[in-house]
Amino acid sequence: MRLTSFTDYGLRMLMRMASDPGRAYSSTELAEEFCLSRNHLAKIMQRLAREGLIETRRGGGGGAVLARPASEIRLGAIVRLLEEGQALVECFNADGGDCTIDGQCRLKARLRSAEAAFLADLDRSTLADIALKPARAA
Repeated sequence: MRLTSFTDYGLRMLMRMASDPGRAYSSTELAEEFCLSRNHLAKIMQRLAREGLIETRRGGGGGAVLARPASEIRLGAIVRLLEEGQALVECFNADGGDCTIDGQCRLKARLRSAEAAFLADLDRSTLADIALKPARAA
C-alpha cells in the first residue's frame, strides 16, 4: 500500500506536534522543516483542523496545536481521514472504476481484506507511540 504525500506529510506534522504538545507550530516553521510548500502544508492543516485533530490560532503566539492528547489519536484514524477519497485500486472508487474483469475478479476481496488489516494494525498504535524524540542539545 502506498500512502499519498498528503498523508505522509500530515503524519510527519502530527508526529512533530506530538513531540511537544504544549507548543504551537506555525505553518511556515513546519513547511521549512519538511521542505514542503507552505500552501500544501496549510491544506493539510485545514483538513486536520476541520476534523478536530488540531486547533489553529491566529496572531502572535499562534499556530497549530493538537486538539486532544496524542495518546487518544489512533494512527488508523489519521490515515483513514487523510486518505479519504483515495482508493487503493481503481475498482474501489465509488463509481467502480473502469475494470474489464469486474464480476470475475477474485483479487478485490483480498485487497479489501489487506487494506482492513493494514488499518487495523495502525489502530493498535497512537500518535503518542510515534511522536518524534526531542533533538539533543549539542
